[in-house]
Amino acid sequence: MPESKYDCIVIGSGPGGYVAAIRAAQLGMKTAVVEKENVGGRCLNEACIPAKSILRVAEVMDEVRHAESFGITVNGSEFDYGGAAKHRDKVVKTLTGGVGMLFKKNKIDLIEGFGSVTDDANVRIGGQFDGTDIEADRVVLACGSVAKPILDLQFGERILDTAGMWLLNEQPSRLCVIGAGASGTEIASALGRLGTEVVLLEALDRILPLEDEEIAKACVREIRKQNVRIETGAKVEGASAGDSSVTVSFNGGSEEFDYLVIAAGRGPDVEGLGLEEAGIERDDRGFVRVDGRLRTTRDRVWAIGDMVPGPALAHKASDEGIIAVEDAAGNDVHEIDYTYIPAVTFCHPQVASFGMTERQAREAGHDVVVGKVPMGAVGAPTVYGDRGGLVKIVGDKKYGEILGGHICSVRAADLIQELVNARELEGGFHEVARTIHPHPAFAETVMEAARATDGWLIHG
Repeated sequence: MPESKYDCIVIGSGPGGYVAAIRAAQLGMKTAVVEKENVGGRCLNEACIPAKSILRVAEVMDEVRHAESFGITVNGSEFDYGGAAKHRDKVVKTLTGGVGMLFKKNKIDLIEGFGSVTDDANVRIGGQFDGTDIEADRVVLACGSVAKPILDLQFGERILDTAGMWLLNEQPSRLCVIGAGASGTEIASALGRLGTEVVLLEALDRILPLEDEEIAKACVREIRKQNVRIETGAKVEGASAGDSSVTVSFNGGSEEFDYLVIAAGRGPDVEGLGLEEAGIERDDRGFVRVDGRLRTTRDRVWAIGDMVPGPALAHKASDEGIIAVEDAAGNDVHEIDYTYIPAVTFCHPQVASFGMTERQAREAGHDVVVGKVPMGAVGAPTVYGDRGGLVKIVGDKKYGEILGGHICSVRAADLIQELVNARELEGGFHEVARTIHPHPAFAETVMEAARATDGWLIHG
């Protein structure tokens, strides 16, 4: 049974919420987490983790398909989407179970139910008007976001949001995906490699519109090889779902698919939270207003993650959770420079980036210098059979500052971190260029890109 008072109550148990709760407990606060659905939130149960689990299946499928180029003959290989779904479910169960164990280890109470904020900044469990109130010295809102449909469509059996796609237990024969940002591109890359015929529709003139243009182009070249038809500048007129298919109208025509996935954006999950009654303000896009310490406009209430402005990334939410509860404990905190948070799209090849694109750096008035290296310029990508993509560094010529890092490659999620760390530790591309790297390793491409930025590329 929950107690009547806590030092800190966190509403939501996703990567922002559960990390905030653990840090609060470490700081000596008596802590509870309120969760209306499943421990781990949408990230672990519906989004990030199920997505990466199916993407890993597609990666293994690629390795089997191309095994012959390494002298390995695979006889009688078959793909079973049910088996892929079992792998996904096992991963989810393992990781959500781990969160539950961390709660027990840190003596955090888990309260199941819908949580809202009362007008006196406490927490109500249950209905907004007839629930049970629990007193809280500090409240952290970590409720995440929800998918937004388009064209007055409703999510249902044949029209899915991204979570519905990743949790599907059957493989579509034909799939339409609307929205070619990170989420839509990941779905297209995974399902296309597993044998689904995919049509990826994007209203803008290129996929991954937030990425550096050259990196996006490099990714497009690879995605088009994966049973994916890309339609940029697409105008979607509507969709009509039947019992066994959905018809999507776009660019003046229509096509029939097994499923339609809408990956065209999300909004903060604030319905029923009692924000207005508690005096917690939101901006014109619906996000909760916070300062650099994640404080809302209501004393003793903080908000983090997809509920507040900034990139909708799990690791951003986790760091915000730590900052919020450390501030709540009276500690000095660092404010996040959101420009330099790394982001990754886990398609094949992966796309990872942080900081400014080349265009943004020039528009900001920097004395820009750029270094680029194709992955095939060093040995490891050739050894491993993954030569596609490139590394691009955007720097300031005068000071050697790393303004942005952009990678299209397998293992890009790991490679980008070196540049993030270099900048965080006040190093520049000069230092990366002169840091000894192991050979043969994919990371050598980062070193060579830094050398190219510094004007003395060796391999290329």
